[in-house]
Amino acid sequence: MASGWSRFALRFSEYYQSLSVSDIWTPPRLRSREWMFIPWGSKPPDRHRALPTKGDLLSYLQTRGPHSCFHSTAYYEDPSQRKMSDKGWLGADLIFDLDGDHLPGVSDNDFPGMMEKIQEQAWSLWNDFLEPEFGFKEEYVQTTFSGHRGFHIHVRDPAYLHLDSNARRELVNYITGVGIDVKSVMAGPNIGWSERIDLGFERVVEDLLTISSDVPSSSQLAREMDANLKSRGIASSPNSIKNLAIEASTGGRIERLREDNSRAVFTSKKFNESFWELVKGSPLAVGETDENVTVDVKRVIRWVGSLHGKSGLRVTEFPLERLEPGKSNSFDALSSTHVFSTQSSIKVELVSDDVTARIAGQDVSGSSGDVFHVHEAMATFLALKGWARTVE
Repeated sequence: MASGWSRFALRFSEYYQSLSVSDIWTPPRLRSREWMFIPWGSKPPDRHRALPTKGDLLSYLQTRGPHSCFHSTAYYEDPSQRKMSDKGWLGADLIFDLDGDHLPGVSDNDFPGMMEKIQEQAWSLWNDFLEPEFGFKEEYVQTTFSGHRGFHIHVRDPAYLHLDSNARRELVNYITGVGIDVKSVMAGPNIGWSERIDLGFERVVEDLLTISSDVPSSSQLAREMDANLKSRGIASSPNSIKNLAIEASTGGRIERLREDNSRAVFTSKKFNESFWELVKGSPLAVGETDENVTVDVKRVIRWVGSLHGKSGLRVTEFPLERLEPGKSNSFDALSSTHVFSTQSSIKVELVSDDVTARIAGQDVSGSSGDVFHVHEAMATFLALKGWARTVE
């Protein structure tokens, strides 16, 4: 928890005091939800709470002013029971949690860069998998910014509420390519993965050729490919990626693969395995979908409208169409989820290196010891991230 947290606890409390019942969003079947709250300081989470009305929820928030707020993805007969086995499970929303710090080759310290990448991945998950592959309907979907490093896609289609953990795991395995044999898909009938693998093949080939040409972006591409392989459990290093790239650019290997993908055209089993794993991992980065959240039918998820205790930003709902990046109305978490003042001036000193942040139209970029005058929304973000301290 951030040092000097008492000042932030006060501001969080003042935010909740400013709300009225009409300001509060609550999840469907409110009476069947369990609630969990994380207090400020070192106190343990307060969970197994039933808050059957908006008034009950507002009263709790204004009395306690918590660090973070969650509700269950599940519906229960009696959510206040202390033992999970006594609650009486009735079903659960299907949740896809996309978190930027899971993406290979992405630095958490570059917050704008991380958010740009995770939004691209979140849109790809919906546009390339959930809607076309599974037939999920937009009318049952709620899209939210998590308040920190990513997005949540809530699916509340009644047809999926009673899926058990095994069935939900099958969905995740399909999305992440677990059990998908790339060469068999390429040689077989057209299925959902066929087009993605074709695109992945060309993308990987293009990146390997770029790496082999030793242009300025080569090292960064090699690091990203290395991180991608490691996230898939494949031993790798940037040097081995460079060697793979050199082989891919010589000996007519790619042309031979295009003629017959069953050929082992590279000089080692490791290179052949790495190439096809990169192809499989190219369409959607494995690891960006937190499978534990999707699979766990008794999970809790951040409540829309609450403040995230590690950023000071609001957990925010927005229309699914605005998840698509690059549009005039695309959702921008960096500019539209702050609740604290942008008119004030607070002096802060960075305590982390290579920090890049953008909040409410203000940019900060620097390393430990650098001092900035920033507005309250940025100061709160930097301090709760543990990237800066306020200077009196």
